[in-house]
Amino acid sequence: MNVAITGVTGYAGMQLYSLLQEHIEVDVITVYQHDLTEPVSLAELNPRLNLAADDWAYPYDSDAVMADNDIIFFATPAGITSQLAQPYLEHNFPVIDLSGDFRLKDPAEYQKWYHQDPAKAADLASAYYGLTDIYENPGMTYIANPGCYATATLLGLAPAVMCDLIEPDSIVVDAKSGLSGAGKGLSTASHFSQANENLQVYKANEHKHIPEILAELKKWNPKVQQLQFMTTLVPIDRGIMATIYAKVKPGVSEETILAHYHSLYDENPFIQVYDQTLPDIKSVLATNNCKIGLVYNETTGYLMVVSVIDNMIKGAAGQAIQNMNQFFNFPVTTGLELSQIAF
Repeated sequence: MNVAITGVTGYAGMQLYSLLQEHIEVDVITVYQHDLTEPVSLAELNPRLNLAADDWAYPYDSDAVMADNDIIFFATPAGITSQLAQPYLEHNFPVIDLSGDFRLKDPAEYQKWYHQDPAKAADLASAYYGLTDIYENPGMTYIANPGCYATATLLGLAPAVMCDLIEPDSIVVDAKSGLSGAGKGLSTASHFSQANENLQVYKANEHKHIPEILAELKKWNPKVQQLQFMTTLVPIDRGIMATIYAKVKPGVSEETILAHYHSLYDENPFIQVYDQTLPDIKSVLATNNCKIGLVYNETTGYLMVVSVIDNMIKGAAGQAIQNMNQFFNFPVTTGLELSQIAF
């Protein structure tokens, strides 16, 4: 099959290109850039990519994309795909969108959190939220790939919320991310001298993944109406650890909680649930895995869930490929049988 990518200069796009090169069902990868007026060498556009000498990036053209490819991935910043999606929606052409432009269904919510002009409400309604470890695509062609924090948090909470095991408005999430989660753009927070040997809370109560997480939790359990969510930047390259706290409902035992987590995830090749130990970020780096550990405090009645992922793979490019595999009925692990780093 032929695959198109728009946006290979950022971290997620670089990771996606690299993974697609190893996917046995992918024959040709063509890069289109929305800000080009003529073809340029991919090596010039992004020297970090593993490239053949004759690889080029082409000016973006939706007609060319649909004529020459079977699917397109958008690894672009917020505010781009809302302007580019219409031709694909009209032709039911497969799209996997790694940006946040189609994750929220309410245009006003998008404008509030992203501070960008939203897509049309009808277009937003045509998009499927591709949390592929939980949902089966009902045949929708426009797939909104979940955000990295949202992925770690939702996978960590799904059994507890779906099965009504916790008090719905007691959820507190303390999420930590490596510097790649802040994107490739320069900022004071990501400067070496600022980030090294430092922890920085950022976007307090303002992170754009908050409404995305809350929307899915409400689908699973309408009793959930609020969420306390905090993000911290840590001086590592990649990885997310979401530490989640919630009050357990009276009469719910630790054994019941564990049983529900194992029931949902034990057949999933990408998710591992730990009963006695807590996972760390290094154990998932360079993989599409999510590892989840659980601790129940009988004294306080609180459950602590630790959910770890590689934000560039499970939180972005890997999950995007999972969505492609699901859409085209490829085995779910195709192109994603990755080995974790040794140490």
